[in-house]
Amino acid sequence: MGTPRRAPSRALRKFLRNRAAIVGGVIVLFFALLAIFAPLVTSFDPAATSFRAIRKAPSALNWLGTDELGRDVFTRLAYGARASLMAGVVSVAIAVVVGVPFGLLAGYFGGWIDAAISRVTEALLAIPFLILAIALAAFLGPSLQNAMIAIGLSAVPVFIRLARAQTLTVSAEDYVEGARAIGLPHRWILARYIFPNTLPPIIVQATLTIAAAIIAEASLSFLGLGQQPPNPSWGSMLNTAKNFMSQAPWMSVFPGAAIFLVVLGFNLLGDGLRDALDPREH
Repeated sequence: MGTPRRAPSRALRKFLRNRAAIVGGVIVLFFALLAIFAPLVTSFDPAATSFRAIRKAPSALNWLGTDELGRDVFTRLAYGARASLMAGVVSVAIAVVVGVPFGLLAGYFGGWIDAAISRVTEALLAIPFLILAIALAAFLGPSLQNAMIAIGLSAVPVFIRLARAQTLTVSAEDYVEGARAIGLPHRWILARYIFPNTLPPIIVQATLTIAAAIIAEASLSFLGLGQQPPNPSWGSMLNTAKNFMSQAPWMSVFPGAAIFLVVLGFNLLGDGLRDALDPREH
């Protein structure tokens, strides 16, 4: 009983020794807190316009300046973090919930089930992730909810393939063969032995995919297929800012920096989790 308890503690100690992962975690935590407590950190309304404060440079009143309608950029950045982070987390949750069960079934049962699921997965993987997300979002209609669904469905093949590969590896272990030999039901073996042992790489992939999902949401919002005005989104802020690059560069610099930092944070966090949860290191 002692060994299973020591493994998580070893993984945690290794993660805490990874400075890059800690930096990534701090970045993600900062933007998560900014999104949650946006009403407390700014007193401005993200949709309120002021024609006396159009394209004002950063100042003590407007920390990051104002946009073409006099709206406070910092306020819109804080509220826009909600859309971006929610899109990343929810879309990846959709991909995990849909993709992992199919991957488990394909890897465990094999045969025609594996062949059918694998062929569909390979066909979807042949389409670039962002192109598939744009096509689905255009089909579903422009909104943040539809953008999250489109991004989530576009990421499903990645999790099917990963779950299938991990299931094939775990299914070959002696304890799984022993469970089959004593006649345990397939659903019990999948739930008790297969799925828990496929979780570490799935968690790592989910963390890394959140970064890709945030970029995808920003891209969809930039194209008008994501969060709809006047609700703020980093992608839609960049779409507006492209028309004022020379007159008001802060309108594009800060949303772009926010996207860069969040994606960097999730990538560093994912790399740290991958190193910490690597069973070859335990």
